[in-house]
Amino acid sequence: MVIAAGILTVFFVIELTTALAINSIALLADAGHMLTDLVAMFMGLTAVLLAKRGSTSPSRTYGWHRAEVFTAVANAVLLLGVAGFILYEAFERLGDAPDVPGVPMIVVALAGLIANAVVVFLLRTHSQESLAVKGAYMEVVADTVGSIGVLIAGIVTVTTGWPYADVVVAVLVALWVLPRAIALARAALRILSESSPAHVDVEELRDALCAVDGVTEVHDLHVWTLVPGKDMVTAHLTSSRDSAQVLDDARAVLTARGLDHATVQVEPPDSAADCECESQNR
Repeated sequence: MVIAAGILTVFFVIELTTALAINSIALLADAGHMLTDLVAMFMGLTAVLLAKRGSTSPSRTYGWHRAEVFTAVANAVLLLGVAGFILYEAFERLGDAPDVPGVPMIVVALAGLIANAVVVFLLRTHSQESLAVKGAYMEVVADTVGSIGVLIAGIVTVTTGWPYADVVVAVLVALWVLPRAIALARAALRILSESSPAHVDVEELRDALCAVDGVTEVHDLHVWTLVPGKDMVTAHLTSSRDSAQVLDDARAVLTARGLDHATVQVEPPDSAADCECESQNR
């Protein structure tokens, strides 16, 4: 991630300087998006380092794992802000589009496209392991599309002289970013609200635990995600069977569904419950 951040920093300076010099809103949009890439990269790197470091504080038993989820929310907000600003600037230029030289746009867009392609390659593998890195990866992918758009705008400007190519591409880049920012925010907020993971069928899981030999009731079943790749489960099982055997069987059910981080409590039949198994295995 450090190498990727260095590459983005260099090309952000180049792109921003050129955008201001030639008054190109499309280049400015791409530079603004690249800035969010940089911020996402540094915050993601910080979050990952904090998560790996852990915590010795008794008041923070989960360590800093959630840092990367908060980072993903911040990235989404930045993306939404950049998209909103570009749409506003594009609206302001309607009817009075300035003359923008196409050749500098083409040169900078090609350089940005190469830089983004390299960074996408560097981040692709790690994006599956961390929501923070995934946020940065998504932004760089979107920025790659933005660079292609700026390249097209430059070519159209050079070949036809149409003054609105710059504005149109800027709007398209902003509209490309918006749904991805919203999707990233939804994924992060789903984790922060402790919703059940989308890939886990909680009712099917309850039925599977009920089917464990000797289990008559399953209650206080909770499934949530700490960070991507680390789903957590708590469950109370009522059974008259040997607790150690029930616990082993229940853990096997959970492990088969990728739920390794589990806390299972086995209780005697006279314990209170809110869910009685329809079929009882004794």
